[in-house]
Amino acid sequence: MKTDFGKISRRDMLGVLAASAAAMAAPRAFAAPPGAGQPGLRGAIDAVQYRAVPESGDRKNRDLQQMIDKAARENVPVFLPPGTYRVSNLTLPDNTRISGVPGATRIVYTGEGHLFSADNVGRIALSDLVIDGSNRWLADYAGALVQFTGVGEVLIDNCDIAGSRKHALQLEGCGGRIERSRISGAGQSGIYAVESSGLSITANTVSDCGNGGILVHRWKKAEDGTIVSGNRVSNIRANDGGTGENGNGINIFRADGVTVTNNQIADCAFTAVRANSGSNILIGNNQCRRSGETAIYVEFEFVGAVVTGNVIDGAANGISIANFDQGGRLASVTGNVIRNLTLEGPYKHEVGFGIGIAAEADTLVSGNVIEDAPRWGLQIGWGPYLRNVVVNGNVVRKSPVGCAVSVADGAGSAVITDNIFQDMGKGAVLGFEWEKQVSGELAGDSSRYGQLTVERNRIS
Repeated sequence: MKTDFGKISRRDMLGVLAASAAAMAAPRAFAAPPGAGQPGLRGAIDAVQYRAVPESGDRKNRDLQQMIDKAARENVPVFLPPGTYRVSNLTLPDNTRISGVPGATRIVYTGEGHLFSADNVGRIALSDLVIDGSNRWLADYAGALVQFTGVGEVLIDNCDIAGSRKHALQLEGCGGRIERSRISGAGQSGIYAVESSGLSITANTVSDCGNGGILVHRWKKAEDGTIVSGNRVSNIRANDGGTGENGNGINIFRADGVTVTNNQIADCAFTAVRANSGSNILIGNNQCRRSGETAIYVEFEFVGAVVTGNVIDGAANGISIANFDQGGRLASVTGNVIRNLTLEGPYKHEVGFGIGIAAEADTLVSGNVIEDAPRWGLQIGWGPYLRNVVVNGNVVRKSPVGCAVSVADGAGSAVITDNIFQDMGKGAVLGFEWEKQVSGELAGDSSRYGQLTVERNRIS
């Protein structure tokens, strides 16, 4: 219907405005409960119903625990409105799903033992919560502020976990996902996952932790399959000292089949990515900056490692594929960029620091670019620990020695071909017995050592 606005009188206009005001003032017949506007919270149990409200007094633990238990039995989520909930010793049953308002729902630990725990259940989900340990005491039985054991599927999404005296988050025998969360200020590590099954740790920020960032461990060497991808890890200290067991951004121990990709890792006391006795590991496309020791370390009892496409800027050593004497072998190191290394490390090392890439057994080292390694660009073998290493198509600039290859008694074969060495102080390819140089330049003539093939390298 066409309206003639020119014929509306002042009385008509006042009537329309009055009707509009009355409609706005009238109660809504279908007012939405808190959180109902978010699809994931429809049907949720609201904390207010159980008097588990922020700063609720002595009953707060019991009321919140009762609410969590009821929601789990009815298979519905719990929604915690904004505010601070001061609690401790919450045990989460199967099918617990707790969510809040991002940055506004704060669960603060009061220090009576532990904060969250769950044992041998199917599913636990925590989302949009701030979980604050306030650096309070944790009981001897509690390894972390949030500790889950034997949970088939854990989901921790968009949470802040801070101020734990021990680990921030400990998962033992769990699967699931830890994602989009911010974890900081832990006395031990940010995330400690042991004996995992199908676990993914993705898109988190882990920072300012006392001894480790993200730890993926097993009690005995076995298949693990955890994916660690897209995380930001920074400012990891080694408060408990040692020569590598602490101070690592991402640490893999005895866990096979782990993937570590696309992470940003900076300012770790020791290593950005350290794999100890983990076979079939993939370490790819990580940014590693300012590592105190070796930026990427694959060591001890491993068979099978791929280290590819990483950028390392600032470290004592770049990449080390080590411990053939302990069974460590079979690796591919390709397409990495390594620069700005230093001779200074956190302890005294038998070889010394300032090495771009080190490899010992059954390893391909190809297509890497190394610049400013102040000791050796490449270290191939150590004493008798050398077997079947191919060094091909690498670019090494500004090092005293381009490639130090072991020619000690018992050392095996190496092929060093088609590399470019520029601005070498002492030589491009030199033979060593342990730390002692025993040959002149081998880039043009390696016939003295039948186990070596050194051909078509360019020196400038």
